[in-house]
Amino acid sequence: MSEYQASRGKAATTFNPQLSRRKFMAATGLAVGAAALSSSWTAAAAAPRRALNTGDRVPALIIGSGYGGAVAALRLTQAGIDTHIIEMGRAWTTPGSDGKIFSPMLTPDKRAYWLRTRTAQPVSHFSGGSVDKDIEKYTGVLDCENMGGINVYQGRGVGGGSLANGGMAVTPKRGYFEEILPSVDSNEMYGTFFPRANAGLGVNNIDQAWFESTDYYQFARVGRKTAQRSGFQTTFVPNVYDFDYMKKEDAGQVAKSALAGEVIYGNNAGKKSLDKTYLAQASATGKLTITTLHEVTKVAPAASGGGYSVEMKQIDEQGNTVATKTVTADKVFFAAGSVGTSKLLVAMKAQGHLPNLPGAVGQGWGNNGNIMVGRANQGWDPTGAKQSSIPTMGIDNWADPAGPVFAEIAPFPAGTELWVSLYLAITKNPERAQFQYNSSTGKVGLSWQASQNQPGINMAKRVFDKINSKEGTIYRTDLFGVYKTWGDGLTYHPLGGCILNQATDNFGRLPEYPGLYVMDGSLVPGNVGVNPFVTITALAERNMATIVANDLH
Repeated sequence: MSEYQASRGKAATTFNPQLSRRKFMAATGLAVGAAALSSSWTAAAAAPRRALNTGDRVPALIIGSGYGGAVAALRLTQAGIDTHIIEMGRAWTTPGSDGKIFSPMLTPDKRAYWLRTRTAQPVSHFSGGSVDKDIEKYTGVLDCENMGGINVYQGRGVGGGSLANGGMAVTPKRGYFEEILPSVDSNEMYGTFFPRANAGLGVNNIDQAWFESTDYYQFARVGRKTAQRSGFQTTFVPNVYDFDYMKKEDAGQVAKSALAGEVIYGNNAGKKSLDKTYLAQASATGKLTITTLHEVTKVAPAASGGGYSVEMKQIDEQGNTVATKTVTADKVFFAAGSVGTSKLLVAMKAQGHLPNLPGAVGQGWGNNGNIMVGRANQGWDPTGAKQSSIPTMGIDNWADPAGPVFAEIAPFPAGTELWVSLYLAITKNPERAQFQYNSSTGKVGLSWQASQNQPGINMAKRVFDKINSKEGTIYRTDLFGVYKTWGDGLTYHPLGGCILNQATDNFGRLPEYPGLYVMDGSLVPGNVGVNPFVTITALAERNMATIVANDLH
């Protein structure tokens, strides 16, 4: 039986030539919410505890506050360990001049993007022109990091990617999980750690009767109808957005967030991001300090007294370095995400600070097979002017041996009818890349090339060619560039670079360096077949259970 919640039912979208570019811009930034990233983390609990300063020595230091880092923080603090997180982004706790924590979706401002002077919307074009806009440079919530052959979207701030994703909490198919991580006991994962992760994340399911009746999910019902008419199975998927809150939004009882289009630049309400779940619980123990706007630049064995020397730079909200600091940590947990952790470890090995790291460090990176695509539907299949930004349904064609695909039916809320069906396809693309240190620049790059997207495109094409043929519809070629059908130059799901049981031992320990651990998406081999954060969380829960039991005392 599939680990997805199966759904059946009916439901599809066209191009409105009168649609203004301004209205279209309101929608373009929302596409990543299909992927695909509040003030409620309890800062007060940590307020009496100062941020880290030069000369401090700490028992446990975590680099990053995303899914793996948040799990590590909770389990360490619950074990009584004084724990410190270094977070590159800011704490999203202070409202802007508009009274909101996060940027509005329709008019993104400086809060939207990480140290950019122009937006980088995943759906970047319309009717032959770019829809991006100039913004003030600021430490915003969404990073679009160009890695040469691909743009990688990542969340920035306390809570990492949970601040800026669409919240789709999908447990992978067991057979595929066993294929990609054969060293992990799947009985334990599916019996203990996936349930533990889902509970800790606050995963819930949409009220299906409400789904069938609300205007805000007409786009998903239409996407379901056209998929099923072509013989494809569709399935409901859980989410960390509070669906009871969403129903109140629809009833006009609370402030709108998902129903106001908020997602990739942060949800001001309704979403159970890590700052409201794992990190809030860890902070409440009184054992956690989070030092924000700091980026770790070096980790090396301490000169004396054991442990590791950790160097970092402190930045201001425009990205300028304002201080450098060095602390010592008995144990260091790398949880900066697939890109952040891999880049740091590859640099440390190449620069001779951690020279005995395995050769597998930096290897096995993949984009989770991400391919975006849009279809122009028939006029009799409107997707609705009202659209929730939180996706709840996917097309499950993973069993097709010639083209395994799980495709999110993505929202595209512009506040006006578009007749567009938008999808984020997760394909079983086998292509992988490596992180490589450039000694002349001192920077780490990624070997991924645009040509490596072609297997994923071919797999997605099998699904959407068939739907277009059945419906008599066409692809939109103006969303991802000029006359460009496939959104293949980006990923919301970076995975790999420090593969479990290859670059690390079977629980994330780095060989030759006792007290160094990897605890994030870099452990997952490039592709997990679904949105990856539940897998990352569950794997961290499994690894931390062993580490807490065996390594702390």
